[in-house]
Amino acid sequence: MSALATRALLRILLPVAILYAVMVGLGLLITKVWADSWPFTAEDGVNRAFAGHRTGGPDQVTAFFTAVGNTPVIIAVTAVVAIVLRLALHRWREPLFLCAAVSAQAVVFLFTTLAIDRHRPAVKHMDQSPPTSSFPSGHTSAAVALYVGLALVLAMLVRDQWLKAACWLLILVPVAVGLSRLYRGMHHPSDVVASFLNGGTCIAVMARAILDRGVSWSRAVPTRDGRTTTSGDVRAYGDLVSRKVP
Repeated sequence: MSALATRALLRILLPVAILYAVMVGLGLLITKVWADSWPFTAEDGVNRAFAGHRTGGPDQVTAFFTAVGNTPVIIAVTAVVAIVLRLALHRWREPLFLCAAVSAQAVVFLFTTLAIDRHRPAVKHMDQSPPTSSFPSGHTSAAVALYVGLALVLAMLVRDQWLKAACWLLILVPVAVGLSRLYRGMHHPSDVVASFLNGGTCIAVMARAILDRGVSWSRAVPTRDGRTTTSGDVRAYGDLVSRKVP
């Protein structure tokens, strides 16, 4: 196995596989072992409380934030932001990080819903139920990966502390999405909490693998003097050698 493949295995594939195992284990505990224990016995009460206070204004607000977490919107926003980052920064680390974080959470979410069969809350559902388990919330985990990941990127790019703090306000977007899914009767509270675990862990994994400048993903290639360097440095190294050769 090449060094590049080993790095991808250890820094991306293995951590994501472990996250998937944790999510499935947590889902099994919630649905099979802890189902009759507090606080999971009180979860429907939270959904009933939201359902009992539904009015026109909050209905519209929660519909908007539900749309923010919809798959087509997440894909479109991720693509646009990635393109803007690439054009503005002239490098691939940040856009690849964001795309990888969003993609990883989607994979973990999808396979977790296939393994965990959990019914949605016993209240009136304000949205059509997708053919997936209630555990975890896909809208919420996607919003976490995208908007918290974007907050991390922006906070790393700015220097002023007040700007950094302003960047982290993007965390409020997935919070609003999660609360909206509870309000609209689409998920239990533990589904939303687990989604923050999924999205947040994918951000951490991809930040360690991609944003860390100490990690190189360039292919090692031989130079003219028999040494090796990364493929990204070949052109610069060749120019340097050519200057030294009369």
